[in-house]
Amino acid sequence: MAYPIEQSIKRDPALFYWILLPITIVMIVTGILRHYLTVLLQSPPKPLSGPKLRESRSLLLSINLRTNASVLPRSSFSARKAYLVAAYNDGKFLADPEARGKPKANPMGSPEMMEGMMGMMKGNVAMMVPQTLIMGWINAFFAGFVLLKLPFPLTPQFKSMLQAGVGTRDLDVRWVSSISWYFLTLFGLQPVYNFILGSSNAANQMAAQMAQMNPTAGGFGPEQDPDKMFKNEAENLEVLEHRSVYDGIEERLLAKYGMA
Repeated sequence: MAYPIEQSIKRDPALFYWILLPITIVMIVTGILRHYLTVLLQSPPKPLSGPKLRESRSLLLSINLRTNASVLPRSSFSARKAYLVAAYNDGKFLADPEARGKPKANPMGSPEMMEGMMGMMKGNVAMMVPQTLIMGWINAFFAGFVLLKLPFPLTPQFKSMLQAGVGTRDLDVRWVSSISWYFLTLFGLQPVYNFILGSSNAANQMAAQMAQMNPTAGGFGPEQDPDKMFKNEAENLEVLEHRSVYDGIEERLLAKYGMA
């Protein structure tokens, strides 16, 4: 039986000290600097006013009631349900009840939206500028080098990802080029950042992008109508069929202990 020939490349051991190690160290230092730069550029969030805070949190009352309805007696659930349905329909929790039914103002003109866009722009600058400089540095000095060979087999689909900048078709897919090592460290150093900076750090590229995609988490966005959301939640409460764990509990206990 013929076995495949193991492909080997004679590499200079100095590649580890002059290319692999510098790229790794630069990426780690860049992530740490990005974390502190992001913390420095972040403006402290403005505290919400009392009506705004109550408006953004009052929707959770209905969600928690529907989630935990089974552990409430029927009388307690009915009282809470009637109160919330009436309050949602009457706009009791709205921060500005007089604005019900009126067309919403342009969200792009609100100070909160402008502040959020400015924060996203600062985050993009903190992410893109260092990575652009590092990418240019690697392309200028280390393009075309093959650094290491992965110890596990891979399918040919990984060839374009692991051997960027190396124009050799017959090269084993497990060999990693210098540019590909940059991308691997870019998205694979999160455990190192967690060890150095803690779990809640701003050095992770993917986490920073996800945070920018949802800048209004925890409250109503500028395109959302709180009055419509309250009315939808009131309808959800009205159609909810309540079943309590206390229904028939006396008969079940008597039947369980043989006293029936």
